[in-house]
Amino acid sequence: MTLTPKRISTSLGLVCSLLLLAACASTPKPVVDYKEDFDFSGVQKIGFYKNSGQVTGDNPLQLSDFQKERIDNALANALRNKGLDVVNDPAQADLLLSWHLGTQHKTDVRTYETPSYGASYGRYGGYNRYSMYNCWNCSNTEVRVSDYTEGTFIIDMIDPALKKSVWRSVTQSKLKGKRDEDDPSEINEAAARVLGGFPPF
Repeated sequence: MTLTPKRISTSLGLVCSLLLLAACASTPKPVVDYKEDFDFSGVQKIGFYKNSGQVTGDNPLQLSDFQKERIDNALANALRNKGLDVVNDPAQADLLLSWHLGTQHKTDVRTYETPSYGASYGRYGGYNRYSMYNCWNCSNTEVRVSDYTEGTFIIDMIDPALKKSVWRSVTQSKLKGKRDEDDPSEINEAAARVLGGFPPF
């Protein structure tokens, strides 16, 4: 048995790119749920919740103000593209957007069977001194271990009057790779995807 560890590390820059993961083909479609008796038809103005942008979990890396602002801007652009207004004063908002990133350390263990061919004769070959062969058409087992960080990105739309969430989008994926900090189109595309089910009509 061959054990080949392969570690995938994360950094602060990777965490702020969580929205990018939603645009990757390997990322599942966001799971959306909402309060069915809430009237979304009157929603026009969206503000940001004051405690939005929290990061928790096994690897709770701290986001800088400009990294949070980058995510906020991408989400705001996605809302404006839907014809909604994004307001600076939460008191004027019909709903308040709050996003949260949860991180969890994961280990992926995969086993592979590889063929092994060979023959040997004589006293030292095979299973014992009387063996005429050691193994023909046998296989070796190879185990590969990958450590990675799984990110869960959650968006809540909060009703200021109820002080409760009335809509939620959840995207879960591995935090991986590098992103191009100079190309905002990717994070904007990802923001549009995670907000694709809002409003729910």
